[in-house]
Amino acid sequence: MAGCGSGTPRYPPGFPSPSQVPRSAASRVIVVVMENKEFGDVIGKHTAPFINALANRGALATQAFAVTHPSLPNYLALVGGSTGEVTSDCTSCHLNAPNLVDQFEAAGVTWKAYMEAMPQRCFRGAQSGRYAKKHDPFIYYDDVAGDPARCGKIVPARELSADLRGGRLPSFAWITPDLCNDMHDCSVQTGDRYLARLIPSLTRAIGPHGFLILLWDEGGSDRGCCRMAAGGRVPLIVVGPDVRAGTRSAAPFDHYSVLRTIEQTFGLPALAGAACDCSPPLVALFTRPPRITPTSRVTKPARSRPH
Repeated sequence: MAGCGSGTPRYPPGFPSPSQVPRSAASRVIVVVMENKEFGDVIGKHTAPFINALANRGALATQAFAVTHPSLPNYLALVGGSTGEVTSDCTSCHLNAPNLVDQFEAAGVTWKAYMEAMPQRCFRGAQSGRYAKKHDPFIYYDDVAGDPARCGKIVPARELSADLRGGRLPSFAWITPDLCNDMHDCSVQTGDRYLARLIPSLTRAIGPHGFLILLWDEGGSDRGCCRMAAGGRVPLIVVGPDVRAGTRSAAPFDHYSVLRTIEQTFGLPALAGAACDCSPPLVALFTRPPRITPTSRVTKPARSRPH
């Protein structure tokens, strides 16, 4: 495997320190997805000092569960509310299905997906160095991959540095670390060191009512909850100004809960599994229900009606 072993964390070139990131007046949601760790592999472990300190400062869901195994269907669940009947890490499969991008584009919510080690925007290959398509759910949807404007928002993570420095982070930002930094091929300690460099700069940019969700795609067990989740008990941490600092919630959550929270935050309807009462949003982790009004809206010309 690429980058096996303890690994050395990699960052986008010139990645800014927190002091180099302007505080934002606009609020944003940021999601960072890590790989293949059960709750007990990370929480309470001395090999993850930053993650555990972050959990103590923010809110930690102690009963959060992935949907299934392996990786790809979990990623699809997070952005589409469904695994799309995908049961493998296929790289030639694709979906013609509603997704979070459809909702963002219709509502004027700016978004961008930052993929570490991706060689170029809208890259469709199965792998490139430490980039793996199976950890990039957006590229699997036909109406994203087939639309140059949408696909152009799936970008190499090196663009994150300039966007942070320039205060240009979109209203929704997704970050997939590379195969080493996400703990897939490398150690918990490597991933912890990477997050220690990444997250403080990100939290400077979330704004007065924004938040950051840090979670893992799947665990090492088949534990589950909420009727639709059986992919292992995973760490899930939320930080932000409106998050209940120091909270440890034992309420059951799954990946559909995460999607539902994002949708509710932007005033969007719930997709598929996210609409189930069995997958409650993460509102218990907040002092007030999160809500963000997009700073930029798409203006679409009115369609003429047939005569």
